[in-house]
Amino acid sequence: MNRWGAVCTTNAALEAVLDFAAWHLELGAQRIYLYLDEPDPETEATLSAHPRLRVVRTDDAYWKKRGGRPEAHQARQSRNARHAYSRRTEVDWLTHIDVDEFLVPERPVEEVLSALPGDVFCTRVRPMEALAPGAGDMPGTRSFKALHLDQTRRAAAARACFPDWADHLSGGFLSHVAGKLFFRTGAEGVQIRIHNVFRAGEQNPGMVELPQIALAHLHAESWDHFLAAYRFRLARGSYRAELKPQVRGPDALSLHDLFRRIEAEGGEAALRRFFEDVATATPTLCAALEREGLLRRLPFAPTALRRTHFPGIVDAEV
Repeated sequence: MNRWGAVCTTNAALEAVLDFAAWHLELGAQRIYLYLDEPDPETEATLSAHPRLRVVRTDDAYWKKRGGRPEAHQARQSRNARHAYSRRTEVDWLTHIDVDEFLVPERPVEEVLSALPGDVFCTRVRPMEALAPGAGDMPGTRSFKALHLDQTRRAAAARACFPDWADHLSGGFLSHVAGKLFFRTGAEGVQIRIHNVFRAGEQNPGMVELPQIALAHLHAESWDHFLAAYRFRLARGSYRAELKPQVRGPDALSLHDLFRRIEAEGGEAALRRFFEDVATATPTLCAALEREGLLRRLPFAPTALRRTHFPGIVDAEV
């Protein structure tokens, strides 16, 4: 059997969670385990009504049973993923992804997973990062930038597409390039992290790449979205100070230091110019990505799927 499911910890608005859930239900997810990082009775009631969703309220009582609520949200995500993994087995494969990440398979997910050898415990799906809407978009599609797995090709493509920022951005990405994992359920001694999994102390045992499935990441789907999340990410999220530079090199800056430098030199206006350069579907960027074979255009409309999977919900209008 190759039933699959997803686990996600979120404090997003109901509309965003509905988009995430509807998209993956449409792909055939047997179960979606949703851990609400902040109690939200409306969201909990709405989502719990769907038979393929399992919703967990991570309130004080939940964390008291588990030794207290970790301060870092990354630690809470890992603890919740482990909780989902330890439940009564309802799926054969589980993936730990965020509410702004959407699986994009070439063919049905269960078919892709069923083709994997039996000794593969986990498999990695790589991201493609959403570009903010721009004049380079094609009607009816959303533009994404992909990346090369080979580091030499990735660096060369970054220099071609993002010449001012290639020393600091791996593949021109603002967020992770590691992607996320699918892993088999039912094993003992499993610990789940954001980008990796451990079984009996071994990291990512039997891992293979899974190019037949991409991970569409809406990390900064618009300038307003980027700016709204920017301060949190800079302090405690994916741009925090303790993270290392994405790129190896004597002049490479971490994202934290890069953003600090950009702001120091030109304030919000400079940040906006940076965002236009690397994260907006301008004709120039789209043409450069296409020349490198890294432009992806998808008919990406998860909101429309709410009508199918959550009919009659008026609080999340489509």
